[in-house]
Amino acid sequence: MTAVAVPSPPLLHPTCPSWWSSPRPSFFFFFLREERWLLRRRRTAMARPPVLSVALPSDTGRVLSIQSHTVQGYVGNKSAVFPLQLLGFDVDPINSVQFSNHTGRGYPTFRGQVLNGSQLWDLIEGLAENDLLHYTHLLTGYIGSVSFLTTVLQVVDKLRSVNPDLVYVCDPVLGDEGKLYVPQDLISVYQQKVVPVATMLTPNQFEVELLTGLRITCEEDGLKACNTLHSAGPRKVVITSALIEDKLLLIGSHEKAKEQPPEQFKIEIPKIPAYFTGTGDLTTALLLGWSNKYPDNLERAAELAVSSLQALLRRTVEDYKRAGFDPSTSSLEIRLIQSQDEIRSPQITCKAVKYS
Repeated sequence: MTAVAVPSPPLLHPTCPSWWSSPRPSFFFFFLREERWLLRRRRTAMARPPVLSVALPSDTGRVLSIQSHTVQGYVGNKSAVFPLQLLGFDVDPINSVQFSNHTGRGYPTFRGQVLNGSQLWDLIEGLAENDLLHYTHLLTGYIGSVSFLTTVLQVVDKLRSVNPDLVYVCDPVLGDEGKLYVPQDLISVYQQKVVPVATMLTPNQFEVELLTGLRITCEEDGLKACNTLHSAGPRKVVITSALIEDKLLLIGSHEKAKEQPPEQFKIEIPKIPAYFTGTGDLTTALLLGWSNKYPDNLERAAELAVSSLQALLRRTVEDYKRAGFDPSTSSLEIRLIQSQDEIRSPQITCKAVKYS
């Protein structure tokens, strides 16, 4: 009988389907396990590049900004982030709501989504897991629910556990001109829990009346309201707009020490016959930015913020007129990008007057 040589089966690559159905030696599984282990070790051993805004911080700071957002137009974070970046800040925005456009006059509809408290906390936890919660400032604006606002308070605690010197600038967006924008029960949460932990508070006239229960009919009422808010917590209070005796005023108050009366002042704001969106959000961002540069001189910071805003609004009105539109007929989208010079290097045109 003649012996016949039987050829060995071809070596099959693991990607070949028939390879998986053929018998495999046990050492192969050991090899795969070792490979996975080595890959994990290699990934762990790889040096993660530093977050440069943390490793090499700027002279200004790093801001976490929790506000609304519109795809088109400038309100909330769209109104605040770019100016803060122009003033030298690294800014990380979280959008509390995201709409196609603003909800004020001029647009018949809007669409979008609302972030809830658990979604906000999930983002914060993601930052924490990667050691990314090194912020010098927290900025909050429009918040539409009690649950979300309660989570913001947790965020304040979390950020201050990392940086006890965190500056919390709170724009308590509740409403304007007698109209409430948010559920009624948010007012008590702001009064009892948010105001006490804020470093700077920037309400408008209607909002400061809601927070203090005081009716503001004269400048003295505005100063009393500031004192009431100081007693609750924040060292800096700016009533960003108050219509008193047919004058539009900003009223500022800085309590530099608990045992001393606050330094208080006013700035008369020139009236512009038009209605704008996003100006409150922009004002608060500018106050944050310039207060960081002049931490002991709130008057100077407010002069720069108001003068910058006024230059931007004048440009906005002029551009609408140039386009053939009557600015008094609808709410106007501010010309933010076109006003970079006025934001970065404003000429002071609105001066503060101290109260004795």
